[in-house]
Amino acid sequence: MKLSGLFKSFLVGIPIGITFLDTVGYVARVEGISMQPALNPEGPTTDYVFLNRWSIRNCEISRGEVVSLVSPKDPSQKIIKRVVGVEGDLISTIGYKKSYIRVPEGHCWVEGDHTGHSMDSNSFGPVSLGLVTAKASYIVWPPHRWQTLKLDIPKGRTPMNLSRV
Repeated sequence: MKLSGLFKSFLVGIPIGITFLDTVGYVARVEGISMQPALNPEGPTTDYVFLNRWSIRNCEISRGEVVSLVSPKDPSQKIIKRVVGVEGDLISTIGYKKSYIRVPEGHCWVEGDHTGHSMDSNSFGPVSLGLVTAKASYIVWPPHRWQTLKLDIPKGRTPMNLSRV
């Protein structure tokens, strides 16, 4: 292949790659213990997950999904948490300024699976859906951990039924 052909391939490939990463998704490293046992259960081994941008294009988030979002405390940082409540849900909080909170319209309540070891909505409150950047769909590395991330809410963290309030 001539140098000019390689250069043309490079010029075409870069925009296609950027468009794919920006629209469809990408693989990201998950650090820390806040999502144990779902992610990083083996201590020093780090999980890599596929972050699906395409699935959030309509801002439809469901309880139990693991999402990537821009940290409300530090906009330069991305965090991964589980959606515990969606708009209208009544949440029993853990250490938040109110014991119970109703998730406002256009927001969700996110928590780490490792309760008490996570900077999450119990620290910063409901999160605007506009801060959610992707859904974590699969663990793609290490190979022995390949799996789809399940919709799950940690025991005792299910939103309260409105009829019981």
